[in-house]
Amino acid sequence: MLQYPFRRTGSSWLEMERLRREMNRLFSGMASEAEAGVTTGYPAMNVWANEDGAIVTAELPGVAPEEMDISVVEDTLTVSGSREPVELEEGEVYHRRERGCGKFTRSFRLPFQIAADQVEAVFKKGVLQISLPRSEEDKPKKISVKSS
Repeated sequence: MLQYPFRRTGSSWLEMERLRREMNRLFSGMASEAEAGVTTGYPAMNVWANEDGAIVTAELPGVAPEEMDISVVEDTLTVSGSREPVELEEGEVYHRRERGCGKFTRSFRLPFQIAADQVEAVFKKGVLQISLPRSEEDKPKKISVKSS
């Protein structure tokens, strides 16, 4: 008599269905990267702001400052550049290669207009820090209330 190991009526099939339901339940509770606020991109960047402006930091190990380009247009910051690959000696081969190389570009909008002529960038220990002062026209104005 020929038997099929995964017949719908057999206990093996029921066990596979149970496993599928358990896997679906397990993964349905996990947030996607977009839902968790994580973006995958290079370079990794942090941005924080207050009423005077914003600070952006970017991790750029192995990138020479002259290989970076930073631009601000109204409320959009763009950081681009390139990282050259490490040249191996003759006879050497990679065992593991995780650090990328080549050109990169990251752009994002800030929550306010930037005073582009006052932007400052400092590169220290592989971390780029960009200070982005808020334009005077975009800063909140305090309105005094007069009483009569």
